[in-house]
Amino acid sequence: MSKKKKYYTVWKGHKTGVFESWSDCKAQIKDFKGAQYKSFSTFEAAKKALKDNYKNYIGKSKTFKSELTEAQLKKIGQPNYNSISVDAASSGNPGKMEYRGVDTKTKKQLFIQGPFEEGTNNLGEFLALVHGLAFLKKNNSDRIIYTDSKTAMSWIRKKSCNTKLERNEKNKSVFELVDRAITWLKTNTYKTTIVKWETKAWGEIPADFGRK
Repeated sequence: MSKKKKYYTVWKGHKTGVFESWSDCKAQIKDFKGAQYKSFSTFEAAKKALKDNYKNYIGKSKTFKSELTEAQLKKIGQPNYNSISVDAASSGNPGKMEYRGVDTKTKKQLFIQGPFEEGTNNLGEFLALVHGLAFLKKNNSDRIIYTDSKTAMSWIRKKSCNTKLERNEKNKSVFELVDRAITWLKTNTYKTTIVKWETKAWGEIPADFGRK
């Protein structure tokens, strides 16, 4: 089955406009600080979005219909809305990376970091999760935290970051955050429950940047 064509709106980049391929879009956002972009299923939607504010589109999820059976969906149940959700996005791996946390029910943004010049999705997911844990502890909150990254959950349990990305000048700021995150995990206790977001049942996690 062939992939459906996508159109890419670039609000901020080397050039702005609507582009008909990911490679053309990527050329406009590569090495551009604070690039703003998103994919759309039709040219008309992408063109309309270009005339609007980027903030009105970030994180807006597409219509989702689960392919799981009713029995599977019943077993999984609904999300716990007494929670926050975290996610990361990177254009390239490694590439520009950012992460954020939102209220699961309202999708209100609670924190955001980046974009960083060089990072990976796994690093972003890890940093988002630690940031979320620290955020909930600081606010003495009993909410749980959702992530769609098994890798990040594993790194949290181990209190380590097993990235293959090598440190350099471009990613210095990211690794400074990683070092701080690991130190926080080793020197703090928390009661927050970390839960895997059930993407196949519920669609993209609410903190998703909506650029896929």
